[in-house]
Amino acid sequence: MNHRELGDVGEVSEVGYGAWEIGSDWGEVTEDEAVAAVETARDAGIDFFDTADVYGDGRSERILGETLADEIAAGDVTVATKAGRRLDPHEPDGYTEANLRRFVDRSRENLGVETLDLVQLHCPPTDVYYRPETFDALATLESEGRIDAYGVSVERVEEGLKAIEYPGVESVQIVFNPFRQRPAELFLDEAAARDVGVICRVPFASGLLTGTLSRDDEFPEDDHRNYNRDGDAFDVGETFAGVPFEAGLDAADALDERLPDDRPLSEFALRWILDHDAVSTAIPGSTTPDHIRANAAASVAAARSDAEREAAAAVYDEHVREHVHQRW
Repeated sequence: MNHRELGDVGEVSEVGYGAWEIGSDWGEVTEDEAVAAVETARDAGIDFFDTADVYGDGRSERILGETLADEIAAGDVTVATKAGRRLDPHEPDGYTEANLRRFVDRSRENLGVETLDLVQLHCPPTDVYYRPETFDALATLESEGRIDAYGVSVERVEEGLKAIEYPGVESVQIVFNPFRQRPAELFLDEAAARDVGVICRVPFASGLLTGTLSRDDEFPEDDHRNYNRDGDAFDVGETFAGVPFEAGLDAADALDERLPDDRPLSEFALRWILDHDAVSTAIPGSTTPDHIRANAAASVAAARSDAEREAAAAVYDEHVREHVHQRW
């Protein structure tokens, strides 16, 4: 496993583990399955884990805290969490120092730590990025020793560009994959110029870029790929990266056809992300041990060839761009 710098947070595995799935919104996952997934990730060399306080109402944090307790205590892993989505209503005025302190203290308890490695604002309303007092509050929590570092998780490129204007922001988490290419136009260069770490979520576009989904697939009622296809629960860009399901399947088929026979689509998707030097880590999630090991192995897989790079650009232009490029 190769490692990269994540702002001033330190070195992290360039393939991390996204722990949304072991918390909620992806169908039923048992406690045993969740623990086995986390243990498999560690065994595969992954030492960066991303979660949030709302994933299963804290379930994801608690599983990570219990499963990785010894390694967290030894400083062998980095656990990033997110705060803000517990607000109801989820409005800019809720991003106060008092509320953030309350959320952070709950996450500290869930993870069983005195100090959180990294706290990210969890896709707040755009107006929050224009309120310096919110970032002052995060700096206060850092000075109190409740958190070691802070960053943001954004929906849109513009939000990421605004966030990195604040000198204390160490990381930006953003959707970036072969079906969401806009961050490569400007954002990645700007983040690198400021030594801000970049965490790439939704690397497989909710499964489209694994090549395992089909038009006959039906998703459970509690799977966001069922109930959030139109953005009814949260930003639609989190589900299939914002690409309509049928169009996404067509795009995945077209891309897979243009790759070498020995290049799995999922491996290519991760290599496409990691071949951008400004990226610190990509955070695929899975509860299938074989998939987790394969994801980790992408760290040492061959970089994209010129032909593969051109194929991804062509498929994006032909099938995807019109659906996503100007929205996020």
